[in-house]
Amino acid sequence: PNGAEACNECESCRAFNEGRSMNIHELDAASNNSVDDIRALVDQVRIPPQIGRYSVYIIDEVHMLSPGAFNALLKTLEEPPEHVVFILATTDVHKVIPTVLSRCQRFDFSKINFEDIKQRVTEILNLENITFEEGVPSLVAELADGGMRDALSILDQVVSYAGDNVTLQHIYDIYGMMSNSDMVEYLTLLAENKTKDVLEMIENYIGKGIDVKRLTYDLMVC
Repeated sequence: PNGAEACNECESCRAFNEGRSMNIHELDAASNNSVDDIRALVDQVRIPPQIGRYSVYIIDEVHMLSPGAFNALLKTLEEPPEHVVFILATTDVHKVIPTVLSRCQRFDFSKINFEDIKQRVTEILNLENITFEEGVPSLVAELADGGMRDALSILDQVVSYAGDNVTLQHIYDIYGMMSNSDMVEYLTLLAENKTKDVLEMIENYIGKGIDVKRLTYDLMVC
């Protein structure tokens, strides 16, 4: 049906949601960035869809295409078949050549709000009947840094590790992080010029596999 949102009821929507749609094609330009790869794609787009009106071709990390590959794609972008929709996805839009950009309708996607990610993580934990310590959704949202997919991946890792009862310590262990109380202790030792204790604390955490870069960042924002 026509509309701005997917109905999730028609055959096209169901096929897409179930990962069996023959009208959705994805090319990873990071590993398929040659002229031959794009020529093969151009040959493929000429084939009309067997079901539905459109075939959608998603080129992920499109900025990774070589100059020759971009030029091989340009003609098809200028005059695409009526049944074809191209989606060019990139995190480095400034690397896409101007002649390609000028032929695209551009949409910039910003990071997802922290509270929205936190709320979604909380909903999933409740739906899965997983008990969790207060602060777990906030920490997952913080680590995700605006990416819902990253948040769900983090949550999946944590639940696989922790089981049906997730604590903050589980996340600290998985991602090599120092707890807030440990950071306070660490900063207190620094303030009191207890160099030996500070070095022993660092050595202990490095032995546990702590992420030193992450620790440095956390200490700056603590």
